[in-house]
Amino acid sequence: MLSVADLVCLLQEDRAEERSVVSGSPEYDGLRRRDAGRREAVRSILGQRPLLTAEQLFAAAWILNHGDMVDEAKQAHELALQAAEQGFDQAKWLAAAALDRSLMYSGRPQRYGTNIVPDGVGYRLWDVDPATTDEERAEWNVPLLAEMQRRASVLSAQSPQPNLNNAPQWLLRAIERWRATR
Repeated sequence: MLSVADLVCLLQEDRAEERSVVSGSPEYDGLRRRDAGRREAVRSILGQRPLLTAEQLFAAAWILNHGDMVDEAKQAHELALQAAEQGFDQAKWLAAAALDRSLMYSGRPQRYGTNIVPDGVGYRLWDVDPATTDEERAEWNVPLLAEMQRRASVLSAQSPQPNLNNAPQWLLRAIERWRATR
């Protein structure tokens, strides 16, 4: 049985992964299987209802944020928020990023602008709620919106488009919407 102490080890395993592998490749499929195993381990540990330190909350949130489901991203947001409230400063960005991911998976604009996605032509910043200010982003250790747009442009220039044949429905719907507005 896994213990709370295993959370930090799971985080180290996760961070050691090569995340630039191309979607649809055998390497990517292996990464996603290992991610799923780590998320299952985290859910098992959390199911024991342990008292967690801020670092352990952060580790659990980080791993869950690599999930594919809205509920995983929401739980990652909640855990990271708890870690941030306990003074773990790194958790601020993660709380914002996990909230953005849950909104993106729901097909809604992200609040802070932390997610860059392929659009079939290049990479773009997922739609962002215009009401969120750069001052709010700074409070959560999120780069300015212009910086995130710059990163999307650089990624478009330097990285090939992934295979989108098995892309999730939320992304495929957005790509269709973006094509209609070009």
